[in-house]
Amino acid sequence: MKTFVVSAASIVLASILFCPMVMAAPLSMPSDLQMVQPDPSLPKELAAFWGKWEGSGYDSGVGSQIQFFLIVEKIAEEKAIVIPWHSVAGWGPRFEANVIKEDGKYKLWYRGRFGRNEITSIGEELVFDAQPSFFTINLRRVP
Repeated sequence: MKTFVVSAASIVLASILFCPMVMAAPLSMPSDLQMVQPDPSLPKELAAFWGKWEGSGYDSGVGSQIQFFLIVEKIAEEKAIVIPWHSVAGWGPRFEANVIKEDGKYKLWYRGRFGRNEITSIGEELVFDAQPSFFTINLRRVP
């Protein structure tokens, strides 16, 4: 019984300590990463897209749970530079995303490796939607 309790406590402790690491940023950022602060004149709703974001979800394209990381490296009124990371595919190339405003809300979209990707803001989070419906993931800001 004592061995069981020690084993169970070890498993719980290990999961508490290492679970945050699962959602941590990929081990290495792109070596040529250049985070460009948004121009102060940009609407705050648009400037809020800038930064590093992470989330997890189910990718029906690969048939498994994935970790996803997105960097919005630069954002302006009409264009943004985004770099995606997928736990199966690794870092993608930089993509130039179009900035659009629909129904009073800003969105970023770009044509990625497998189709159209759309990024929308929902309060303090972003929603990344890979079309044609491979996955939709809520992303939260990370340092």
